[in-house]
Order: sequence, then structure tokens, then C-alpha cells
Amino acid sequence: MRIALDTNVLAYAEGLGDELRCGKAVQLIGLLATQELFLPAQTLGELTRVLIGKAKRTPADTRDAVLGWADSFEVADSTWPAFQAAFDLVTDHQLPMWDALILAIAAENHCRLLLSEDFNQGFTWRGVTVVNPFGASQHPLLAQLLKPLQ
Repeated sequence: MRIALDTNVLAYAEGLGDELRCGKAVQLIGLLATQELFLPAQTLGELTRVLIGKAKRTPADTRDAVLGWADSFEVADSTWPAFQAAFDLVTDHQLPMWDALILAIAAENHCRLLLSEDFNQGFTWRGVTVVNPFGASQHPLLAQLLKPLQ
């Protein structure tokens, strides 16, 4: 099952945020099959902004971190059809544009899950279900993936 990661998961894995979420992000990424994890390029751009702006990392350190993510997982570029779908998500579901683009890219690349805390838990669009991996309860699709690994 292909799984897209949103920026907040990457930022927590980089140590930005509370200890519980940071630890959970690292653990989650370590448990999931690398070949199944997928990064919309948009998330790497957002991560760059967060690491430089909020974490006050140097551009060189940020570049190394972002390129490390890109070396570890498949990255998909933003396409014009993904932007068109994102416009529909903004209009039809009132999603913020950049979140909508991440979801559209995940759908375009046949992901089944998008791990993010920026959407409503369980929101499903074009076969992609958004799951908050930091929520109080574990979504059944994520539990199904983690059960054999734990």
C-alpha cells in the first residue's frame, strides 16, 4: 500500500515539535516499508521553509536534511493535472491550496494513505484516505499496516 507523508510528519521526524509527536514520527517512518513511502515534492518545499524559518537551521543544513529525505523515498513533482484537481478540492471541500495539492499528488500517484494532521481524520478523496498518525485513536488502515510489524 502506497503511503504519502505530509510536511508535518517530516518536520516532527526532524525534531520540530513536542517529544511525543517527534518520537512517534520517527518510529512510524521506521516501521513502514521504505518502498511504500512517497513524498510529494510540495512537502519538501514546505519542510525547507519550516527548517529555515521555524527551526532556524542554516540553508546548508536544511538542504542536507531535505536531500536526505529525497534520497530515502520516492518524490513526485507537482503536475498541472494535480493543480487542477487541487483547485477543485479548494472549491468543493474548502481545503487550503497547498494541502489540496499534496492530496492531489498523492491520488495521482496511487497512494492509499496520506499521513497528515492537517485534514479531517478519515477524509477520503479519489481513493486516498487521510490519516492523522498522531491522533488519539489509530485509523484501521494504518493499524492494518503496523500490526504485522509490531
